[in-house]
Amino acid sequence: MIKKVSLFSKRSDFLNFFALSLFVLTYSLLIEYQNYKNLTRFDSNIIIATVLSQYTKTKNDTKYQVLKMRGDDGSVFYTSAKSSLKNIKGKKVDLKIWAGKKSFYEYLTTFYAYTKIIYIHEKQTLKQKLNNYIQNTHENDEIANIYKALYSATPMTQNLYSSFSTLGVSHLLAISGFHLGVLSGVLFFLLKYPYKILQNSYFSYRNFTIDIFIIIAFVLLFYMIFLDSPPSLMRAYWMLIIGFVLYDRGFKIISMQTLLLSVVLLLAFFPKLFFALGFWLSVSGVFYIFLFLIHFKHLSKVWQFILVPIWVYLLMLPYSLAIFESFSIYHPLSIIWTSLFSIFYPLSIVLHIIGLGSVFDSTLESFISLGEHKILVVLPLKWLGVHIVLSLLSIYKKLFLWLLLSFNILIFLFAIYKTY
Repeated sequence: MIKKVSLFSKRSDFLNFFALSLFVLTYSLLIEYQNYKNLTRFDSNIIIATVLSQYTKTKNDTKYQVLKMRGDDGSVFYTSAKSSLKNIKGKKVDLKIWAGKKSFYEYLTTFYAYTKIIYIHEKQTLKQKLNNYIQNTHENDEIANIYKALYSATPMTQNLYSSFSTLGVSHLLAISGFHLGVLSGVLFFLLKYPYKILQNSYFSYRNFTIDIFIIIAFVLLFYMIFLDSPPSLMRAYWMLIIGFVLYDRGFKIISMQTLLLSVVLLLAFFPKLFFALGFWLSVSGVFYIFLFLIHFKHLSKVWQFILVPIWVYLLMLPYSLAIFESFSIYHPLSIIWTSLFSIFYPLSIVLHIIGLGSVFDSTLESFISLGEHKILVVLPLKWLGVHIVLSLLSIYKKLFLWLLLSFNILIFLFAIYKTY
């Protein structure tokens, strides 16, 4: 058996890679800065933007609507509108925007800007048609919102987000590497046998693995573009591409070097990802999976399959408590629900295709109701800092790995204690 080799075997390899990445990052930032200058050169500007989310707020007994927008240049910002504005979520609009005094940092993250809607594009996009189909399939708007989040990366309502955070499964509603893995497996299953038949008849000289991967990669690329490239999905997709290229050339895949390479390249090409929380949570999940597989590679595949979900749950728990600050007695069951989701997700797609998308509606309604029984459990940022330091040290020494696990078990027991 040919032994897999490390990606960076010498210090000079690291230095050359980071020098190249720094050059790419500089060029990417120059492009972003040019877009920023185009937006802020004058007091006001006319742009085309997509309405990502729309909700009503009340201040001083006055109701108004808040819109989260994404400009065609990639900028994400918030604005407000009259309460009488109709639902335009998912639509493109021509906007007059006053963003002249915004800083470059605000442009790279998110900002608030005064705007005036000039024109609403009524022609439906493919994504809007999909969302309309989902909406018409379900009587309950919250259930429809769940499936829109799953299939078209439509933001969830605040109530739904709160319920799923309480249950520890909000990551299942944000399309990421987990969904990409499930879709890749389904596509592989669907393509394997038809391709084998064609290969044996017409092109037996072709490499089955490479050809199937290229087909799946193109399908997933179009799906990512269709979803407007969510940060977590973008990370997962390019990690898939980088991982396969390295695997095909005999490099180790389950390696922190692979993860580092993916993260650095993504940040170099897409610097806005640095400010995307979903991106970093997605990276953290992969980090802890790799950490387990590196230190416990001697375990059988069965034990790895059983223990990895429990491991990831415990080690991602500090992030959940520090960021979302909600917990419930049902939260630990997310280990089981996450495992069942790999069956539910592709099955729900098939059911929607054949017109039976409402089969699980009553089950999901009961599931949402469980999320209403939440308590506030706040993990101070200093303890999250301890968790991150121990996580990084665990790469090098197994002693720190056991300290990390013990620390997280204590956090879990503390959260359970708070439920009583």
